[in-house]
Amino acid sequence: MTDAGSAFLELQLYPPGFTPFIDSESCSKTKWCSALTIDSLECTFNFATCNPVCEEPVNFAYLQDNGVPTGPPSPQLTDVDTFLPNRHTLEMNGGDVLEISMFDPPQGLTAVIKDLTTGQTGYIVASASNGFMNTNISDCSGNRFTFHAEYNTAKQQNQVPWAALEGGVLMEQEIGHGESCDSLTNQDPFSVSYPDGSSYSDLRVFDTCDGGLEGPGATGEGPCSSAGCQNATTQGPTGPTACPNDDPASGALCEFADGYCFPQGTRTAMINGSPTTESSPLNFCFADRFQNGDLDFDGTGYGPSTWPDGTANHPTPASYIGPFTSGKPYSTIQFESDVGGSSNLCDVATGAACTVPPISAAFYPFWSLTNPGGRSWSGPAPSGVCVWNFGKAIQGVTKQDFGGDAQYGTPNVARYGGTIISQPMKNPEFNGICGNKKY
Repeated sequence: MTDAGSAFLELQLYPPGFTPFIDSESCSKTKWCSALTIDSLECTFNFATCNPVCEEPVNFAYLQDNGVPTGPPSPQLTDVDTFLPNRHTLEMNGGDVLEISMFDPPQGLTAVIKDLTTGQTGYIVASASNGFMNTNISDCSGNRFTFHAEYNTAKQQNQVPWAALEGGVLMEQEIGHGESCDSLTNQDPFSVSYPDGSSYSDLRVFDTCDGGLEGPGATGEGPCSSAGCQNATTQGPTGPTACPNDDPASGALCEFADGYCFPQGTRTAMINGSPTTESSPLNFCFADRFQNGDLDFDGTGYGPSTWPDGTANHPTPASYIGPFTSGKPYSTIQFESDVGGSSNLCDVATGAACTVPPISAAFYPFWSLTNPGGRSWSGPAPSGVCVWNFGKAIQGVTKQDFGGDAQYGTPNVARYGGTIISQPMKNPEFNGICGNKKY
């Protein structure tokens, strides 16, 4: 082999409310947090052969005020501490202004968040000394490894060849993991034991969402057992339709069950045999226990009422300025979505029925530009710069939406038809477009 392996690195931010992170999605009931994740692929070229025992191992570490991971970040040695924040984990408030940086010094690829509102800083270095590991494709063993950037420029062709997304340097939003419910059924306790002897268990976990976004009086997907899953659905021409099989190991693009689902309020979980109080603000399912996401497209992210709309009973949108390199903005951008790869009706070989929004989805969010809204930004952002938002157009706020879902372009069948992507365009964030009111 003469070429370096490619991993997919993300600096992820997690909203508050749904604790704990081990089987849910939050660090805190009230605070945001962030982690660096590095996904590798244990396959030979063009997916000719893969090791199914460790096909996509992930290194995971929270950003910390002292740079010390909460637990071992490597996929081989992770323990209960890896996924639980501690007193050094950077926690952020909703509405804080963040300066996010990633750079690649000799000691290892480094991610830093400076919270300009609170003055706090968190960082992590993806280094061997911090416990990061590369995975052996033959036996899944780990070797301490210091990760570095594969490319030193952001050219269009400089991307991870095995990933669905064509990245690149991305500002990315992940949807398709959420469904609010009137009630939950089919209790299915969760427990995990790690090689170091640490453990976590959560008894009040469920498989099925009833009512809510499933529809009035409707029963959702699940439960699952060794005999298969009940009520599995998939994408249909006009809405969810029955899955052709009930086996989550089949690889079919079906929603086999709604879990992990958590009841509204507090519940008791056990960490290393000791009780702890966890919470969920509503009856909610993440659709990530038996398949990767909301594959019948009826969940929270695919409804227009979910997204910020300028009213007091909705959140304000997350806003982005950048990205920048050496103090200068990137000159070109593209819009893309890999939702086709999750769509049962999408033919990734031809691009047929690979659409945004997915067929039968009520809505799909998109990128737009707005004015900064009076906020003061530090760093290289010039005065009057436009701000990126994600979601929907907001009356009196949005200046340009690039055609809404039309911005995503067409399936890239030359590479992978499940990725819908636009042609490169000149970065519009700095061309004064926010002076021209559209909505």
